[in-house]
Amino acid sequence: MKGMGKMMKQAQQLQSKMLKLQEEMAEKTVETTSGGGMVKVVANGRQQVLSIQIEKEVVDPDDVEMLQDLILAAINDALIKSQEMASEEMSKLTGGLNIPGLM
Repeated sequence: MKGMGKMMKQAQQLQSKMLKLQEEMAEKTVETTSGGGMVKVVANGRQQVLSIQIEKEVVDPDDVEMLQDLILAAINDALIKSQEMASEEMSKLTGGLNIPGLM
C-alpha cells in the first residue's frame, strides 16, 4: 500500500506541473507566414490564433480565393507549429513518455 501512496503523490505532482505548463503554453507563441511574408499569423501554445496580418499588396478583389488560400496556409502552419511546441514541452514534463490525452 505504501507504493500506491507514492504513486498517487507522483500523479498529483504531474497533474500540478501539467496545469502550470498549460498556463505557460498560453503565453508562448509561434509565428508563421505564407505568400512570401504577405500573410503573417501568430498563435499560442494552446492552438489559439492571436493575430493575423495581411499586407495590402496581397488584397486583390479580383482574386479573393488566393487571399483565402494564403490565410488558410498560414493558420494551418501556425497551428501545427503550436501543437509541436506544446508536444515538445509536454515531452520534457513526462520524461519522453507519450501519454495519450495529455495536452
